[in-house]
Amino acid sequence: MSKILLVEDNEMNRDMLSRRLDRKGFEVVIAVDGQAGIDMASSCNPDIILMDLSLPIIDGWEATRQIKANPDTQSIPIIALTAHAMAGDEQKALEAGCDDYDTKPVNLKRLLEKIGNLLGSP
Repeated sequence: MSKILLVEDNEMNRDMLSRRLDRKGFEVVIAVDGQAGIDMASSCNPDIILMDLSLPIIDGWEATRQIKANPDTQSIPIIALTAHAMAGDEQKALEAGCDDYDTKPVNLKRLLEKIGNLLGSP
């Protein structure tokens, strides 16, 4: 079973997405801000991270940069999730170190395909 670290500050988004991923057989651990996401990337050893970009304390851009700068966590794939999809945001997310990018509201089928591609599973 793959472990997903979901870094999301919005309770409704967090609850809905974690339940849907859980039903698909993933183990989901949750961080509610960027600093917690950085800490949990090290402590809980996730297979993949879903990173909201608009986070309190440390935003998703900076959290991603710090996770990718740490040799212990730099190989964990990160998918950026954002409701504020503006021109250039995808490029900015990839430059920050995200491995992929998706918009909210989440299209679960599309997100599962991206997760599968990054984890190397069907």
